Amino acid sequence: MQTFELIAKTFQGLEEVLAQELIELGANDVQIGRRMVSFTGDKKMMYRANFCLRTAVRILKPIKHFKAKDADDVYTAIRSVDWAQYLDLTTSFAVDTTVYSTEFRNSRFVAYKVKDAIVDYFVEREGKRPNVSVANPGLRLNIHIAEDDCTLSLDSSGESLHLRGYREASVEAPINEVLAAAIIKMSGWKFDCDFYDPFCGSGTLLVEAALMAKNIYPGVFRKKFGFENWPDFDQELLNEIYDDDSEEREFNHKIYGFDLNVHAVAAAQANIRSAHVQDCVEVAQRDIRDFPTPPAPRTGGEDTPVNEEFSTDEVTVPPVRGARGVLVTNPPYGERLRPEYLTVIYKTLGEVLKKRFTGGEAWVICSKEELFDAMRLRPSFKVPLQNGSIDCELRKYVTFSGKLEDFRGEGGIVKTDGEKRVMGEKKRFRDGRERTFSRKYRPTPNPSLRGRGEDTEENGGWRDRASSPFPRREGAGDGSFRRDEDLFEDDELAAQYRNLRSRHRSFEGSRDARDRKERGEERPRGGRDFKGGRKGGDFDRKGGRDFRGGDRDFKGGKKPFKPGRDKKF
Repeated sequence: MQTFELIAKTFQGLEEVLAQELIELGANDVQIGRRMVSFTGDKKMMYRANFCLRTAVRILKPIKHFKAKDADDVYTAIRSVDWAQYLDLTTSFAVDTTVYSTEFRNSRFVAYKVKDAIVDYFVEREGKRPNVSVANPGLRLNIHIAEDDCTLSLDSSGESLHLRGYREASVEAPINEVLAAAIIKMSGWKFDCDFYDPFCGSGTLLVEAALMAKNIYPGVFRKKFGFENWPDFDQELLNEIYDDDSEEREFNHKIYGFDLNVHAVAAAQANIRSAHVQDCVEVAQRDIRDFPTPPAPRTGGEDTPVNEEFSTDEVTVPPVRGARGVLVTNPPYGERLRPEYLTVIYKTLGEVLKKRFTGGEAWVICSKEELFDAMRLRPSFKVPLQNGSIDCELRKYVTFSGKLEDFRGEGGIVKTDGEKRVMGEKKRFRDGRERTFSRKYRPTPNPSLRGRGEDTEENGGWRDRASSPFPRREGAGDGSFRRDEDLFEDDELAAQYRNLRSRHRSFEGSRDARDRKERGEERPRGGRDFKGGRKGGDFDRKGGRDFRGGDRDFKGGKKPFKPGRDKKF
């Protein structure tokens, strides 16, 4: 078969994982680019890339490279293509654009010029025009512009490859299947131990882990690929790839998922059944605070004691020999939940890893640095990623008892050679844009709801009350909430929460004062009711000070909280 150039597109940070997949698949001339990996292959390789790759979003087949200084150059180059080879008047088409250029700033305008060139080609040749269909096109095109370098490609995938076809139910903001598969590959899991996800949501990580463990390719669930509409489509070749299950294998361990939300558990179970991996994946409703201790590894003979089995109403994990296991999870980030809730969740996760997961590896993805800090664990490896439009980091935690030198002396590995190489790369956290990973929380509660405890979306609260990891307080939402009321039965957590609320109120007051100062407004009068019944005024007693518009000098050397300082909540 004839070989040609191909491009596999992916997300930022996943290029090396995708390149390794392509090498294992047998692709030639593999080259890593920005959010893409180029390679060469024949028609069978293109079909297999769509069918087998787990970390690719699309597979493109370039048909023309050219340079363009303006929109007219783009139109001329596209018009010169012999479009009769790729579509006819009965085939609808759509154009996707990716633009990184100072000259071409509007990607939609570029798409219009490409569409006009194709339509004018057929009008001049046939006297009629083909249809443009954005929703369900017969042929999908892609044009990529980097300054004046342009590449026009056929999209062989059709719909994005992250749409595997097994998802029947979902929860709010599930992790992308491509990202989930890449994280599992980054973890280095060799399928020789159990796999855990304490925040499983709709089960994306669980299903992807099961498919990888059994070496079931994600393409088996797809109903259709884009290349099936091409004039040279080979149905027999696709059937041969689809029917080949020679590389599938047995998986002799278990994959466990837990989530507090009963709706998420039900969604995960539905997706697991749809993917036909229920024989090795088990899910139960369970809070992270009740995460069970996995069986300890057995290193001695048959008489070596092991942990007793742990169980829930739906899941029973027997004692096994081997490693403690691998934990990969995508906890809540705080895009929808309150910071005080999240801090407790991540602190609990850190405690669980330290006390119940000693001897295992944990991989956690999150978008907030202060939430990682709340875990109070030192990561041995971290890499920047993107979950949709959210800047995130994936961090690895190796848990062990005793000292680090003793752990290493016993053959324990904190960083692999590959992780050391990646950690040593310069500017690996820089991709030419401002990252928002390290941003601190900037809560903007609705003033009309402040102090009432109403958890509305506008007040930065829960969108779904059922998804809250904490029980609803008696009287919450009916106006009877008190600011000093504790949310937690644990005294330590309650004290931390009260301290957090106090610091938050101080922060809000300071920010309001700063905003008034920037607007040139004075502090509103008449807002305080002093003892003795006097209301209003400038609070200007004899020998006292007028506090309006200035910073107070507190006795004892303490300084007031200023909004410009880097305070962690």
